[in-house]
Amino acid sequence: MARRRSLLRLGPAVPIVLSLTASLGFLPAAASAAPQVRPTAQAEDARTLSYVVNTTTDRRTIAAVRQAITAAGGTIVVGYDGIGVIVAHSADPDFGERLRAVRGVQSAGATRTSPLSTVGTTGEGPVQYLTEAEAAKLAQASGGETEPLEAEQWALRTIGADKAARINPGSRDVTVAVIDTGVDDTHPDLSPNFSPSQSANCASGKADTTYGSWRPADPAYFHGTHVAGSIAAARNGIGIAGVAPGVKVAGITVAQPTPRQLIYAESVVCAFVFAADHDVQITNNSYYVDPWQYNCLDDPDQKAIVDAVNRAQLYAQRKGTLNIAGAGNSNHDLASDAIADGRSPNDSTPADRTIDPHRCLDLPAQLPGVVTVSATSAKNTKSYYSNYGLGVIDVAAPGGDRYQASDAPSGHPGVLSTLPGNQYGYEQGTSMATPHASGVAALLKSAHPHATPEQLQALLKAQADNPGCPADPYDGNGDGVVDATCAGGRRVNGFYGFGIVNALRAVR
Repeated sequence: MARRRSLLRLGPAVPIVLSLTASLGFLPAAASAAPQVRPTAQAEDARTLSYVVNTTTDRRTIAAVRQAITAAGGTIVVGYDGIGVIVAHSADPDFGERLRAVRGVQSAGATRTSPLSTVGTTGEGPVQYLTEAEAAKLAQASGGETEPLEAEQWALRTIGADKAARINPGSRDVTVAVIDTGVDDTHPDLSPNFSPSQSANCASGKADTTYGSWRPADPAYFHGTHVAGSIAAARNGIGIAGVAPGVKVAGITVAQPTPRQLIYAESVVCAFVFAADHDVQITNNSYYVDPWQYNCLDDPDQKAIVDAVNRAQLYAQRKGTLNIAGAGNSNHDLASDAIADGRSPNDSTPADRTIDPHRCLDLPAQLPGVVTVSATSAKNTKSYYSNYGLGVIDVAAPGGDRYQASDAPSGHPGVLSTLPGNQYGYEQGTSMATPHASGVAALLKSAHPHATPEQLQALLKAQADNPGCPADPYDGNGDGVVDATCAGGRRVNGFYGFGIVNALRAVR
């Protein structure tokens, strides 16, 4: 979505929403579907920044660092002692430098460049609604499918998920947590599979488990709900079907409840720890950690962000959680020697910089043990926007591509899924590819319940279909200019990693 990090800034995103009525079997929206959340930033000093302070994990050191934070004028928000991460607020511009000098502190830095009180001005973009007649026509075109709009789901057919569901739709013992903008669990396609006990709101950096806290702060914040539908929309004769319609799905909100929906490190740390501590088997991460498109290890603030998020996701892995993330939507070669980044920091004033992708990481996609997913079109080609890179991409999955029409009745090239308010819409991006990979991973976990995250990742790679590098130069948008170069061979390459995920193979 051109917004996978504004729409989670993963790439171009122009959703088309199907407003479906009860005559098609869709329920009216519940009044409590999207409670408003008061931004905590409203109560913060206009100069206050949020920080992560990373320490050794022995109790004495943590206690000493806590005292140092208070002595430096900081306020502790929450501490994750098991991984040595403390989230703090301070209005002192030298706070990070002062904490880095404290004994036992391994890294410390601001997680943002604008104060907590900053509210973004960028919305979700235009939404094109289909009429009731058009929606009814699409439902009729499904030709007897159990889900009225399943014929529009070309991505399911591409990876054999429609056939896989007849063999094994997934186990209720498997939960995929959608770490995102929030999930509307009142949606009739999501409510049968939603797990409230494994859901929370981590936007502040501290988990809020108040019932309904995981729902999007505004119906326009549709990203997480769209992702959730691709993973586990129920086969219940309503709307669409997910890749793994028999598993459970949870929502962990990490986006700030403002129009820009930025996702900061402390929120992601909270989400990984919460998921791990609540028996989540798989997390879906269709975002990057703001405000830096890439976090560079030679910058003390960005290094602290990398350190904190990595500690949290490694903790989740140790607890048995497989983390899956989108590669990003900038058509960058993540295995190259240099990348031009003009988007960072996106919470203040971006500046042009050239980064080394070996030292500057897309979080969480490039962290160790995380499954990194690139996007493919309805024609099984690399999507024109998808990041790529030999040795970086693990697997590929359908994410849509506006230049490649699908075999759906409408021919739409985007991925159709659920949206807040009992609606449906199309999107494209590695944000859409990632939940297809997560759904297949959930099917594999259902078939191999004792598989560790490492074993599950190996299984995900083993069942993938690799089309190999294209024979002709890659011109994603058809303008006659080569847009990317695929390195590698038939078994592993930079466009598809080990291949495009295959749900049918996962259940056989």
